[in-house]
Amino acid sequence: MPHTLPTPGRMSPGAAAGERVGTLVIVKPRACRVVVLALGNDMLGDDGVGFHAARQLRQPFAGFADVVETGEAGLALLDHLEGYDQAIILDAVATGRCAPGTIHRWSGEDFKKVVAPSPHCAGLPQILELAERVGMHFPQELHVLAMEVHDPTVFRESLTLQAQQALPAFVAEAQRILCAEWGGQAVPP
Repeated sequence: MPHTLPTPGRMSPGAAAGERVGTLVIVKPRACRVVVLALGNDMLGDDGVGFHAARQLRQPFAGFADVVETGEAGLALLDHLEGYDQAIILDAVATGRCAPGTIHRWSGEDFKKVVAPSPHCAGLPQILELAERVGMHFPQELHVLAMEVHDPTVFRESLTLQAQQALPAFVAEAQRILCAEWGGQAVPP
């Protein structure tokens, strides 16, 4: 039997996880309905700020949310978000309009319209539209938390002082969404 990679698809009535339906493979339901998806590159210093936040959220929210770190972007994010009801994306951003350390918060609604091309071939607006068009089980509640950074392209393994100082507020905002808005409870270490 040839090896086939799972492809996102809609659950057909009566189909089991892993079962092939036409050209689609039915995706196994996620154990958690919430995902915290950290994006970035931790070899580029502040670009990895989402990873630092994710590492602080992983243990306290184990069992409530899957916490995933990825250096992928564009269409690859479809696989990381598919199957979840709610998602928080943690990332770095360099708009140049705010001081480094500023925490930006956007919802999925803010990405319904493309306002600028994405450096990742496909940005969040295109991903959301594609998921809707093909009927993927995609988060209906989506929040993007992004920390303003000065330069996310500098090679360094640690965060700048501004990012280090803003990290607790970044993590606290994600915790607030998980607990106050989505009913999660942090488990103390």
